[in-house]
Amino acid sequence: MPVQTIHPLRLATGGLIALAAAMGIGRFSYTPILPAMAADLALTQAQAGLLASANLLGYLVGALAAALPALRGSPRLWFLASLAASAVSTILMAAAGDVATFLLLRFVGGVASAFVLVFASSVILDRLAAMGRPTLSCLHFAGIGAGIVLSALLVNAAGALGADWRGDWLVVGLTALVATPVVGVLVPPDARSSAPAAERGALRLGRPLVALLAAYFLFGLGYVTTATFLVTIIRGMPDLRSAESAIWLVVGLSAMPSVALWTGLSRRIGVVPTLSLAFVAEAAGVVGSVVSGSVGGAVVAAALLGGTFVPITALGIMAARSLAGTRRRQVVALMTSSFGLGSIIAPTIAGAIADLTSSFALPSFLAAGALTLAALLSLAAEPRRSCGDRILPQASGA
Repeated sequence: MPVQTIHPLRLATGGLIALAAAMGIGRFSYTPILPAMAADLALTQAQAGLLASANLLGYLVGALAAALPALRGSPRLWFLASLAASAVSTILMAAAGDVATFLLLRFVGGVASAFVLVFASSVILDRLAAMGRPTLSCLHFAGIGAGIVLSALLVNAAGALGADWRGDWLVVGLTALVATPVVGVLVPPDARSSAPAAERGALRLGRPLVALLAAYFLFGLGYVTTATFLVTIIRGMPDLRSAESAIWLVVGLSAMPSVALWTGLSRRIGVVPTLSLAFVAEAAGVVGSVVSGSVGGAVVAAALLGGTFVPITALGIMAARSLAGTRRRQVVALMTSSFGLGSIIAPTIAGAIADLTSSFALPSFLAAGALTLAALLSLAAEPRRSCGDRILPQASGA
């Protein structure tokens, strides 16, 4: 089917569903399932953090592998196969019964989700740009929030029907598996080429890109504690326990429109200043998650988390692609690796600190500090150009 006959909205919707399945479900369904799973298996917070770190280690390995120039074959086939692998590893969590198997499955799921993000973003964003519709990338990235909302609804519904944590994993995993052929239909092969285009020239790691990579590392370090343990944190507050499902739902609902809102701001002030503001807002949400004693405060904290982490992901990729020349897939993978390296470290350490202090307060304050530093570093990612020539989404090729 020639690419000209494919409506851009169809491609963007395919990207949305792919990210909803691989990221919103494959990565983030662990958060609402974790409390029941930990209680039934008597997992410590350190063990729970280790499982999160295994997924993030897989995410790092997947991102590095996706960056290899020697990786052959159609990017579309890679991301569809990875989407299926993410779903299968999620389903198998329902059948596992020991920490070692959980670690392996979460690692495999992390590898698969990184491949989906890198290759789906490459396929979808490149084709949308070629069609002159790069702004539809907002719909593509909204899939992460949509997947979080879906996972929250599915886990809540399964619990209402009497399912335990194994039933939760089975329901969300089967949902992700059904999404794979749907994405295959919405994102058909590009008739112009069945193989990825050559990416000529070396990727130049100048000051702006190095600063962006460092900020992305701190982003991974700073956001992941709250993203992993938010429901656990809420469950640990007696006055908020009844609202734990709703709080996670707020994260997803806030994430869905957030890319469009923050991208709109970036068109006025530039991507880099917008990134800096988003880092500060996320830091406030991380702190708010542990200091708020009311449902209203917890909702605000959840909204700040959900309303920033996806836009930061999207805007960071947009900015990096604008600095990459022809090496767009490599720079997306490099950014994903930097983020993954930071996010691997935090959950296990945060869980261990929580076991020692019986609180996530200290890990959360440390995470907020990392995000604040990321806000400062990101300002150095603005290339020295003439006034008014900032990095904008339209110029990013995204």
